[in-house]
Parts: sequence; structure tokens; C-alpha cells
Amino acid sequence: METWVLYAVISAIFAGLTSVLAKYGLKEVSGDVALIIRTSFIFLIVWLNVFLLDDVKTLSLITRKSMIFLLLSGFTTSVSWIFYYKAIKIGHVSQVALIDKGSIVLTLALSFWLLKDPLTMKVLIGAGLIVAGLIVLAWQ
Repeated sequence: METWVLYAVISAIFAGLTSVLAKYGLKEVSGDVALIIRTSFIFLIVWLNVFLLDDVKTLSLITRKSMIFLLLSGFTTSVSWIFYYKAIKIGHVSQVALIDKGSIVLTLALSFWLLKDPLTMKVLIGAGLIVAGLIVLAWQ
């Protein structure tokens, strides 16, 4: 198994745990309060990771362009998380998570268009199945 695949699988496992654990944490607080607690903890863990792996020395390599795109990514992540937490506070995690994963289709389209990722039949079929699944879930 290639390293990136292993990392992606680990990411998926922890992402799956994240929403369920967050729902339990939202019982007494607002989504925004829960999110600030979660984000503060993430901030500490990621900095610890950077120092432990000695990646801190690469901070000086960040260009203005990279910084702009990373800040924009941080903004979009923040908006996504704010609304995700609002949704799971009042909705069913299973339904919110499934709708949220519809973002994969947008990610694929943008990756083909902007990043010139390869557009293969396998990816198209997978994206089509995701869209079909979203339609089935949205159908009432």
C-alpha cells in the first residue's frame, strides 16, 4: 500500500469518529463554543506535531502566494466547520455527514479544472455513484 493511501485511510477513520464525538460534546453548548474548544485543541496538537517532526524549519520557506492560499483555505475551513457544527447540533449526524461529503464532487471538479488532476473513468464512476447516493438521500 502506498503511503498516501495509508494516510488517507487513517484520515477517514478519524474523520468518521470526529462527528460522532462532536455530537456528544454539543449536548450542553452551542456549536460555536464547541468549535472554539475543538479548534484550540487542534491548534495545539498541530503545533506539537510540527515541532516533534522538526518541520518548524520549513516555516521560512513559505512564499507570499502560498500564504495567501493557505489563509484562504483556513477561511473556507472555518466557514465549513461553523455551519457543520450548527447542522450537527440540530440535525442527525448521519444525515449531515452524508450531505457534507457531497463536497467531494466539488473537490473533484476543482481538482480537474484547477490542479489538472487526471480525469479517469474510475474517478468519474466513483463521482457518479456519490452523486447518485446524494440524490437517494435527498429524495423525500
